[in-house]
Parts: sequence; C-alpha cells; structure tokens
Amino acid sequence: MAVLLPHLAGVAVEEVAEAGGVVCIRASARAASVACVRCGHAASRVHSRYERCLADAPVGGRLLVVRLRVRRWFCDQPSCGVRTFAEQVEGVTVRHGRRTPLLRAMLEGIAVALAGRAGARLAAKIHAPVGRSTLLRLLAALPDPAAQTPRVLGVDDFALLRGQNYGTVLIDCETGAPVELLPGRDAQTLANWLDTHPGVEVVCRDRSGSYAEGVRIGAPDAVQVADRFHLWQNVGKAVERCVARHRDCLRATEPVPADSTISQPSSEEPVGRFAQRAQRHHAKVHDLLRQGHSIRGIARGLGWGQRTVQRYAHAATWQELVDGKWKGPRPSKLDPFKPYLDQRWESGCSNALQLYREIAELGYPGSYGRVRAYLEQRRTRPGLIAASPPTVRQFTRWLTCHPDKLTEDDRSRLKAVLDQCPELRAAAVHVRAFGEMLTMLQGQLLPAWITAVRADDLPGLSSFANGLESDLNAVSAGLTMRWNSGPVEGRVNHIKMIKRQMFGRAGLALLRKRVLLTAAQR
Repeated sequence: MAVLLPHLAGVAVEEVAEAGGVVCIRASARAASVACVRCGHAASRVHSRYERCLADAPVGGRLLVVRLRVRRWFCDQPSCGVRTFAEQVEGVTVRHGRRTPLLRAMLEGIAVALAGRAGARLAAKIHAPVGRSTLLRLLAALPDPAAQTPRVLGVDDFALLRGQNYGTVLIDCETGAPVELLPGRDAQTLANWLDTHPGVEVVCRDRSGSYAEGVRIGAPDAVQVADRFHLWQNVGKAVERCVARHRDCLRATEPVPADSTISQPSSEEPVGRFAQRAQRHHAKVHDLLRQGHSIRGIARGLGWGQRTVQRYAHAATWQELVDGKWKGPRPSKLDPFKPYLDQRWESGCSNALQLYREIAELGYPGSYGRVRAYLEQRRTRPGLIAASPPTVRQFTRWLTCHPDKLTEDDRSRLKAVLDQCPELRAAAVHVRAFGEMLTMLQGQLLPAWITAVRADDLPGLSSFANGLESDLNAVSAGLTMRWNSGPVEGRVNHIKMIKRQMFGRAGLALLRKRVLLTAAQR
C-alpha cells in the first residue's frame, strides 16, 4: 500500500474488495488527536463518527472508491467559536470534497489540456468518468499562475467571433509566455493595464493605431517597436497597388505568337484541323529546341506530356505526324455558320458565348463547345513557354520575393517587364532597398528611403512611405532592434487552437484560464 497508494498512508486500511470492475477500499482515520480548523488547538474528545465515500484515481484499469470512516471532534478551547469540527485526512479528504486530491489534480490536468468534451472522453478511457461541465468547473476554479510584469511586452489582437468580437493578448517576448488576455482591442483597455503594471520598457506591436495610442497613454516611456512581418506585409500591399496601376506594362512585354502566321498547305499536303494543329505544334517545338530548351522543359512550360513533345521533336517534318491520319475536312453542323462567325470576329466580337447565342437564333443546332473550339483557333497563342502575361499578384510576388527563390523563367520575365517600364523598375529598386533594411536591421536608412520614394511619386508606395513617417519612431525601432511580434503571432495561433477545441463554449473567461494555465504547465 505504501508503494502503490502512498496518499493513503495516513489511514488504516481495513478491507479491499473488487466487484464489477470497481475496487473498494474501506479505511478509517487513525490520528490520536486533531488540530482545530480555526484555533489550531489539539482536540482529544470525539463527538461522533460517519463514513465518507470518495472517488480516487483508478488503479489497475479499474475504478477506485475509498470508503473512509472519519470522526467529528469537540474543540475544548473556551475562546474558540467552533464547538465541533470534522477531521480532514491529509492527501485523502478536503472539505465538501467527493474526490481525493490525487484524482482532482488528475482531472484538473485533463481539463487544462483538453477542456470539456475531449477531456470527458479521455477521463472515461482511463476509468475516471466525469462530466464535461464538471471539468469546466474544475478549470474555472483553478487559480491564475503567478506572473510578473514583463520588460518586453508583445501585443496583438485575436478573434473571439471573427468580424464581431475581438480581444487582446499580451505576452512576455523574452520568454514567450502569455501574460494576460484583455477584452476588446481599444486603446483605453491596453492603457489601463499598462498603468496598473509599471515596468514595461519595450512594446512590440503591429501597425494598429489603437495599440500605439494605448501604449503612449499607459506607458509613455516605453519604446514602441513596429513588427517587421507586418511592415513587409504592408510593403506587399503597396507594391500590388503600384503594379495594378501599370498592368498594361505586363501585357506589352509578352512575345508575339510564333504561330500567328502559319503557311497554308499546298493542295498535295494534308489538310484539315488535325493537320493544321500538327503543323503548328511541330513548328513551336522545333523553335523552342533551337532556342536551347530541353524536351522536359518544353513539356513543363507548355503543359504537354513529355512523350508528346518527343514525338514532335523526333519528326523531321510535320507531315510525318499526320501520315495515316484523317486528312480531309469532316463535315460539321457549324460549317454553314463559319462565314458569319468570321465576319463577327473581324468586326471585333470575340466572346464565344455571345456568338453562340447569335448563330443559335439563326438556326445553329449544335453545341456551344463546337463554337468555342472553332474560335479558339483564331485566338492569339504564345509561341514561347511563357503562356500568358503575368498577373498583378504574380508580378508582385516576383518583386517581393527573395531573388534567390525565383526560377530562371521568373527572372527573365521579370527583367523583360522592368526593361520596358521605368516606374516598375524604380519600384523594384525601392522594394529591394527596404528588404535589405529589414533583414540587415538598418533602420537609420529609413528617412532617406522615404525621401527617395516620395521623389519618384509611385502609386501605392508613396502612400506607404507617408504612413511610415506618421509612425517613424516605432518603424525605425522595428528596423533596428531585434525584438519583433513573432512570439505573439505564435501565441495567437495557440489561442485559435484552444478556442476551436472548446467549440462554442470558449468565452473570454474560460479561454483566458486555459491559455494562461496551458502555458504555465509547459
């Protein structure tokens, strides 16, 4: 018993029985005297005896119940206001408790780690059944862990109900431990907390104006540090606006299709759509081979199969590819309407769905897919691997991505656009310069960078530079000091995990308790 159940060392075990998967231990208290719960005077007279039924930690994969016979004592101290009191056996009983401290500590640990429903399922598996609401009550009754005011404070918001209800999380950036969860994300709430917790020297925050105001009010001597991740995120949005204003430059640099002028076959050559496609693809593949592209690179760039490209590459002439194939034009339901489609195409209408509706009114009985396939032959097709002009978002990624992470194709396409557009070339220079400041922590160069951006008057970047100047001290500190909001972002992800784990019962009070206690147990 001393080895398996050391917490029962203070009682006299009288009987151990097992029935129906439940182990029952009958025991009695054996102390000769007990100290009064109020005055501490040793009591020696027994008033009465009664039995308490206590749930204990499971043993051997079975439920354990302790039926403990305890005594009620007289307090003979005249000055004590207590006449009688019930004895408590250390490690076994607590006032009004139906569980031993060992089992309660086990369930509290489960509640902190898994909360209600998941915790109840685990408790049932280890033969300590308990309701989910009971686990939540045990969790709410736990005291907050002791915390000191951090020297470097991280501040960020998190969503209790996205788009409607938010809170603020405070962490110690030096240790990564959460300090407090506050309701709302306004300046006054943060200012009140800082005012009651003096000693904060550095505050890491995002670009939120409310947090900046709260720190200025509650801790005016603290150094505010704008987070570098959010700064680079703001750069990306500013560059995207700048690229969107020059989207025409992205289209102007695309190559002229090599197959836009296909020689018409002679009367002896195969004719028809298959022959035209074979001639076009054969010319495209051999043109790319002359440029030095590999067969695998051509297949990857065109989105074709490697064997298909090999078949075109190994054929000396395109006529070899159609030998034995159908060579004559096959009658189609669309043939009587092709002149009308050609006329409308030449007049500037290239919407396949609209043209399909027009010829359907004229009596065309076929499908829309046949019309679209016919018009697709007239559309401009690229003759190089670059199949389409880059999108605004794609080009923004090229500008904000580290140069070493770009592929050779991305670099060549980026260079082609920058050579044609001086505005985007200037934007690229500014973005690279800001990236170097951010990675090398050269915040002293920020004023000169802002001046250079303003001089070029680039859309998006100019407004971003103006915004930096309004928060210049915090941004300069963010580009100079080693502190950042990375630990805060990690804690926000942890909060999201805990909130989702508790489904709809993750109110701020319960969520706060779990966040603080979970971090304290690590």
